[in-house]
Amino acid sequence: MSDQRWSYLTDMDGVLVHEEHLVPGADEFLAELRANDAAFLVLTNNSIYTPRDLRARLLRTGLDVPEEAIWTSALATARFLQAQRPNGSAYVIGEAGLTTALHEVGYVLTDSDPDYVVLGETRTYSFTAITRAIRLIERGARFIATNPDPTGPSREGILPATGSIAALIERATGRSPYYVGKPNPLMMRSALRALGAHSEHTLMIGDRMDTDVHSGIEAGLQTILVLSGISTRETAERYPFRPTLVVDSIADLVGRTKDPFGAA
Repeated sequence: MSDQRWSYLTDMDGVLVHEEHLVPGADEFLAELRANDAAFLVLTNNSIYTPRDLRARLLRTGLDVPEEAIWTSALATARFLQAQRPNGSAYVIGEAGLTTALHEVGYVLTDSDPDYVVLGETRTYSFTAITRAIRLIERGARFIATNPDPTGPSREGILPATGSIAALIERATGRSPYYVGKPNPLMMRSALRALGAHSEHTLMIGDRMDTDVHSGIEAGLQTILVLSGISTRETAERYPFRPTLVVDSIADLVGRTKDPFGAA
């Protein structure tokens, strides 16, 4: 393996940053990838922000990641819909990250007979908007959601996220959404296409067994679980699949990015 060039997909929260702070070693890790001319993308299931917003957020922590190296579930959703129904229409519950991505692929946003209802993350879920979405789905709009995450973090505690609102709409309509983001391997494959990389020579780094490692394995990638976020060694053992490698944090990969699975 040591003579091949690896491309990297890495989750953002829990791997590179944690609650708006840099994970120690993340800056050195990205600097090493650049020095080795290794292709990489930073992935997130969060659809609220545009790549420009996320670049600014990462800069505040001390990480310099270009916009084109950031891949969100909103971008993956927009690419998916563009391929399924070019220049279609959608009723969107979400923030700028999602609406911008859909506009950029030529979608019209409307609440009048849309092709799709697209549900993403937002800070303020409106009962009126959810009711409108339910009625549009009842009338035949196809139901898409950016990701299945039921909750998200905040300083005050957990918040209901896309998966929870999707469950509400599903219960009311009897229609299940198609989730584009992790753990759907579609998120990984769309990232691979954006990167121009092949699954055989790409690895996924994440902090969650249920999304990052799951989708990486299903997309045919080598996977690395870092223990700086959600999953622990104990919880990882409960899953019927295993990552290729488990490390304490991204810092453990510094000095090893050319041959991550060789001797430490």
